[in-house]
Amino acid sequence: MVNAPRPFSLAARAAIATGLVLAGFLGLVGLTLSRANHETALNNLHDRLQNYVIAYLAGTEVSRYGKVLPPDAPPDPSFSQPGSGLYAVVLGDQGFRWESSSAIGRDFNFLKTLQPGENRFAGPVETRMGRLYYYAFGVAWDVPDRKPLRLTFMVAQTEGQFEGENAVYQRTLIGMLSILGVMLIVLQLLLLRWSLTPLRKVATDMARVERGKSDHLDSQYPLELTALTDRINAFIDSEREQRTRTRNTLADLAHSLKTPLAVIRSRLESADNEPGLRGDVLDQVRRMDELVAYQLARAATSGRQTFASAVPVAGHAEDLVRSLEKVYAAKNVLCEFEMDEGAAFYGEQGDLLELMGNLLENGFKWAGHRVLLVVKAQPQAGRQRPGLWLSVEDDGPGIAEDKIEKVLQRGVRGDERVQGHGIGLSIVQDIVKAYRGELVVDRSAELGGARFSVNLPAS
Repeated sequence: MVNAPRPFSLAARAAIATGLVLAGFLGLVGLTLSRANHETALNNLHDRLQNYVIAYLAGTEVSRYGKVLPPDAPPDPSFSQPGSGLYAVVLGDQGFRWESSSAIGRDFNFLKTLQPGENRFAGPVETRMGRLYYYAFGVAWDVPDRKPLRLTFMVAQTEGQFEGENAVYQRTLIGMLSILGVMLIVLQLLLLRWSLTPLRKVATDMARVERGKSDHLDSQYPLELTALTDRINAFIDSEREQRTRTRNTLADLAHSLKTPLAVIRSRLESADNEPGLRGDVLDQVRRMDELVAYQLARAATSGRQTFASAVPVAGHAEDLVRSLEKVYAAKNVLCEFEMDEGAAFYGEQGDLLELMGNLLENGFKWAGHRVLLVVKAQPQAGRQRPGLWLSVEDDGPGIAEDKIEKVLQRGVRGDERVQGHGIGLSIVQDIVKAYRGELVVDRSAELGGARFSVNLPAS
């Protein structure tokens, strides 16, 4: 079986994403600056070539006989150096042509004469000398007693010189952006490491909990992680309570079965065709069956869950009451409801049925003729799920105040019974504790009998 590749860590994901974004951003910045520099350099080249043309134009003279006299000194020494890459050419009427020393032997047949006042900046153009940028300007020179002399002044520069200047800038730009990129990546990694410190602390604290060196996660976390760590702590508590409840339930079950088994063994060992043996054995077996059912119900209590769904109370309450009315039809008990619309229980449906069913059954058992079920939702600021208030009242004899504490004592043996209130009350107490609620027994102010109130906190 081929193992699936291990997913990247959060730090690696963030580093890769940041690196890609940073590379794209710096690349875009570099491209923008390079294009801007190219345009600026091109404008500077235009201005420089134009200034050379103006300098040649200013230094040129025309005799009264129409002879063109170029300037003695060029505006730049490169015009005097053959093959320097900077050339000057003057074209005129009747095949007149003048070239700077640097342009001697070069092919400028691509040049055309321009109309007076016309100028042209072009490049790079393909020539036999390579690619050139040039600026040309046409003038009409007034000559006494002659028609104006038309001249075209042109200054050209090779592309290599122009691109060489750009290449220097681009190398400098790439170097600076690379250094900046490395610095930003290092800074981002440091910031990322600092930002992920709380997550690493959560992992470390979880490891301490697993090793038994700590009971819960630390409470000092950033606000964004508080909700997560609180739910993890709640899950830890729930898991421990469930384990403890299961262990206690199994111990109680084993203890509860000792007496019935001992009775059965004793009866079987001493039996000598005793007429009542069959009935005694059946009674003990029935008792063991009841104990097993009770202890399994306690063990199955799931308790408060972090991600429990809402269980509507109204529908289940009506079903339970209909069933109990049939069971206690001879007593003609009337069950009344005071229930908030939309009240819900956040937990397992089975826990709600056990909790409400045992309280209602207790009320029906000891009521004279009336039972009152009250269910109220209890929202709390800062909590996502509201709490739940559930009470069952009856008009029966009630419970004396000096007996309430004994009624609420948790039995340590599965076969303990509270006089007059049945085995269901022990299950109710276990469920309420599992959901971190509170069970209160007092007297009903409205009906006069007992009132069993359960308060489950918001979460």
